Amino acid sequence: MAAKFGPSGNSDIFYEQGYKSSVEMPGWLKAMGLDAYEYQCSKGIKITEETAVKIGENAKEHGIYLSVHAPYYINLASDEPEKRENSKRYILSTMRVARWMGASRVVVHPGSCSKMSREKALELAKKTLMDTILEADRLELGDIHICPETLGKINQLGTLEEVLELCRLDERLIPTIDFGHIHARGLGCLVDKKDFVKVFDAVEKVLGMDRLKKLHVHFSRVEFTTGGEKKHWNLSDTQYGPEFEPIAEILYEKNLSPVIICESRGTMAEDALELKKIYMKVGRQKRDAEH
Repeated sequence: MAAKFGPSGNSDIFYEQGYKSSVEMPGWLKAMGLDAYEYQCSKGIKITEETAVKIGENAKEHGIYLSVHAPYYINLASDEPEKRENSKRYILSTMRVARWMGASRVVVHPGSCSKMSREKALELAKKTLMDTILEADRLELGDIHICPETLGKINQLGTLEEVLELCRLDERLIPTIDFGHIHARGLGCLVDKKDFVKVFDAVEKVLGMDRLKKLHVHFSRVEFTTGGEKKHWNLSDTQYGPEFEPIAEILYEKNLSPVIICESRGTMAEDALELKKIYMKVGRQKRDAEH
């Protein structure tokens, strides 16, 4: 098994080349040499069942692995019960879109701490997420993996430890490890390979090798301030971190098969291809070293 690579949403160049609909993305990505696609419901769930089914059919035809990003405004830890209920509903609605597409993963932002302690926020988030899982089972959506994401702003709920704690609720939960976000909220903490190893080791220690093997990964270079994440940049913006090579090396060393979604600004597909090239190059170097 190998890592799968693809973009979060549609690159600017997709539209510049005259394409108009996400239905055309799977064929376009296959022609580029990519094998994954994260459809964005981040600003709201507006896709029809008909369109979702078409995307799914085309993805199956072209061998593109699908995931769906739930709305950004989800907050599992809101101090307002109505907002927690809405968040639950948004996740379930996104899972229904995933079902139409034949996608097996839904990426979810845990939310923010508001004015409460991180401990209280995490407990609220765990309860909301558990309620969502039980409701998903009732609606026969339980085979779709919810993937809580590490977030980049310091006041958000979504440190690596918090996401792993959420994922301990149910073995079907797979963490979305966003290395750009971890780097930003740690104010530039991912520098040496050992810094990245710590992230992978933490996942394995808390959730086990089985979930580490099929990790969901987001990657982009991220600018940060004292508050954490400020802005996503492109792979060519080398003044910002983190680097991808250490991740590629660890994937081979641990024999992992993650889905890697690139979140560069406007060039997510082109940069996803560059990430895949780095991964393939590291693989060749490791094989050559063994012979």
